[in-house]
Amino acid sequence: MEFILNPFSITLLISGLLVGGLSLYITFRVEDSTRWIALTMLCAAIWGFFYGLELSVSTKEAMMLFIKLEYLGIAFIGAFWVIFSLKYTSYKSKNYRLLIVLVLSIPVLTYLLVVTNDYHHFYYSSFTSTNSDPFPTAKIEIGPWYYVNLIYTYAAFALGILIIWKSFRFSDQLFKTQTRLMLLAVLFPLLFNLCYQSGIFRPFDVIDLTPFSFLLSYLILGFAIIKYQLFNLKPIARNKVMEAITRGVLVLDSETNIVDFNPAFLPFSTSPESVKIASNAEKIFQNRTDILDLIASGKANSIESNFTIGDIEKVFQIETIPLVDRKSIRNGLVLLFEDITEQKSINETLRKQAIELQQLNNLKDKYFSIISHDLKGPIFGIKELIHLTNTGIITLEEFMDMLPEVSRNMEQVAILLENLLAWSRTQLRDGEIVQLKEFDTRKILIQQKSILERIANEKKIEIVIDAQAKSAALGDKTMIELVIRNLLSNAIKFSYPGGKIRITSQDENDLVKICIEDYGKGISTENLAKIYDGISFTTTGQSNESGTGLGLVLVKEYIHKNNGHIEVHSEEGKSTTFCIMLPQAKAV
Repeated sequence: MEFILNPFSITLLISGLLVGGLSLYITFRVEDSTRWIALTMLCAAIWGFFYGLELSVSTKEAMMLFIKLEYLGIAFIGAFWVIFSLKYTSYKSKNYRLLIVLVLSIPVLTYLLVVTNDYHHFYYSSFTSTNSDPFPTAKIEIGPWYYVNLIYTYAAFALGILIIWKSFRFSDQLFKTQTRLMLLAVLFPLLFNLCYQSGIFRPFDVIDLTPFSFLLSYLILGFAIIKYQLFNLKPIARNKVMEAITRGVLVLDSETNIVDFNPAFLPFSTSPESVKIASNAEKIFQNRTDILDLIASGKANSIESNFTIGDIEKVFQIETIPLVDRKSIRNGLVLLFEDITEQKSINETLRKQAIELQQLNNLKDKYFSIISHDLKGPIFGIKELIHLTNTGIITLEEFMDMLPEVSRNMEQVAILLENLLAWSRTQLRDGEIVQLKEFDTRKILIQQKSILERIANEKKIEIVIDAQAKSAALGDKTMIELVIRNLLSNAIKFSYPGGKIRITSQDENDLVKICIEDYGKGISTENLAKIYDGISFTTTGQSNESGTGLGLVLVKEYIHKNNGHIEVHSEEGKSTTFCIMLPQAKAV
């Protein structure tokens, strides 16, 4: 086989070898969509290289041999381009494998028909060589399947171009430039081949310039790779990253039109069906002025915004990241959406727990102070009084005069001890066991009145009981006794001498309501809020009686443990009414 080289063949042979070697290197070194564009380039290199050899021989048999080898590239170049476009745009379908088989079926059949053409002439109806040109060339009469392959190839390239352009026409400017250069590189061979097929431009009437046009395509792709890092920053990588991000991502251009978004953004939208490429942000967030103001600012910022999705209240954190070019000109904005509802709830719970722990710690410190002062003082005072009496420094008559005051102090100490013991039980890790039983509230009121009536008589305070409740209450009787005792003791403490305390009980719906009303100095608005919040505080009584602030804390906690609730009404300088509501025994 004799080879006669000419400028056409030399150009195609050199470019075919260079591009073919590079394409093979890329094919075996990389994966995904880059491998398929390399295979497309390899098909073009095979076409050009063997076309160069075809133009270098003079016999019909040698020309036909190289034409058959050319069709390894010609037949499959369109199919590989379609597969590349599907891979490049992350096309997903359950019938993806079937689609690939259908795409490759025509090229396989085409190549088989070319190889076996001598038996049926279905692809080339006739084939001869001619020496009318500066060098021997093939003269071919085309058959019916030639048109099938031609239409298929044009359709394949058109489909691939459509898939890529449709996917990235609204993407970032870098991806737009990459896409345009890549499609330009593909369009040049198609235009040259169209000129050849239509006869508009054919050197020497038989030379096909399509393989030569791939040289221009290689230059465009090379420029795109060097200048814009084509296939290194390919959109498929961007798609995978966007899909992997758990935060919602929304990309807007300088006109606040949607350029891109990831699947995680859709749950953050009240109308996911309206989220489309090229839609304006005002349409998506038309009722959210806080988000629109954030977008309008165009600055890096973050806000928290409340959303109602279905019947669920959500809290989102929205962060903006400006997109600027090298000249610091704003090109767009990235919005990051994150659901912080659970985080906010946890933070709020931790904040409340921190406040409660601080309150408990303060209460603990206070009660240690009480134990060291309020208990130690009276007990040591009695000890010293007894010592002074025994030594004769104080006479028996003087001791008897002091005894009523000592008795009052010891009664306060007894109440304090009882409250401290009760409070210590509530602080145990296993908590205090509540024994719910039926009891008569009238008997408890009479009993607690008799216990504290002597202290009331010393201040000439009248205690009146008006118990009209006919239903028994359900609760822990010991706890309720402590509650009544503390409330009645406070009423005596803050009542004016010669005053009155009114205790009432009545049935109210399914509850037993017990109220203790005094006409004393009242409670300030600030201290009323502390009572409802369970915060300890102390104030001196009407006759400068001391207090610990522990009683009302226990009252609130015990009523809560007994499935009841407490109400306080007070007017400074006039009166205070404490009402506790307990479940009726028959209502449970």
